[in-house]
Amino acid sequence: MGTVTLGVSIAVPEPYGSLLQERRVSFGDPAAHGIPTHVTLLPPTGIDAELLPAVDTHLAQVASSGRAFPMRLSGTGTFRPLSPVVFVQVVEGASACSWLQKRVRDASGPLVRELQFPYHPHVTVAHGISEEGMDRAYEELSEYEAQWTCAGFALYEQGADGVWRKLREYAFGGRAASVVPAQNSPVDQPAAPSLRS
Repeated sequence: MGTVTLGVSIAVPEPYGSLLQERRVSFGDPAAHGIPTHVTLLPPTGIDAELLPAVDTHLAQVASSGRAFPMRLSGTGTFRPLSPVVFVQVVEGASACSWLQKRVRDASGPLVRELQFPYHPHVTVAHGISEEGMDRAYEELSEYEAQWTCAGFALYEQGADGVWRKLREYAFGGRAASVVPAQNSPVDQPAAPSLRS
């Protein structure tokens, strides 16, 4: 079956998600159209496609033990010069995100991996672009604010075209409600494979 590249994240809901994605485009980030606006729980991770059912079971278990929590974004930050990233800061909900990402990567599950840097929840708005574009992102979103209640997370797969497509949503407490908002980008197109294809 080969390998797949997966990611797990909390989507930023509308109207915030599309607005930040459009701003990311305006700063000159060519990857913006293929990445839904999100807070990462598991960075891009290659796994054997045969493990997808185990991933699904594991993430459902993680979600069933979680509960909704408030998320608030405020202002900007950067990982420069260590990493060429400008982001909007998560100022409320960071500890819940940290708790979730640890469980997603838990040694008992199929998504075990070491992180390149210590976990720091954030919403990327510029990555690997010119210094001028990074500076613009940092300045123009410095007073940005958004808040919502996070009710779950989702599993995404990166296609050969570089676009991230949602495979499945996971609601906290095992609910079946939709928790991941649609965003105006190619990522809204249906994913071709199912989790158990």
